[in-house]
Amino acid sequence: MAGPHKTSERSVALFLLGALAFSPPLLFIFSAERSILGVPLLFLYLFAAWIIVIVLIGVLAGRVRLGGRERIPTTEQTSWRQRHRDA
Repeated sequence: MAGPHKTSERSVALFLLGALAFSPPLLFIFSAERSILGVPLLFLYLFAAWIIVIVLIGVLAGRVRLGGRERIPTTEQTSWRQRHRDA
């Protein structure tokens, strides 16, 4: 289980990665007049970087929520609908 110190370090690293990914010098590299399948390279880069940052945030949030381990629901944790589905 990652401690709170490790989680905060990962959060800061993710923030810095996102800030770097959307910084003007890096965006300038992808602002060339090239396109892939008719879509400008800058738009593809922005969309891909955005998706990667969102996925990494989700992975980090999942680790924080689950405490770094998989949870198996017990009878007490199942919903009312699941318990009374067959009734």
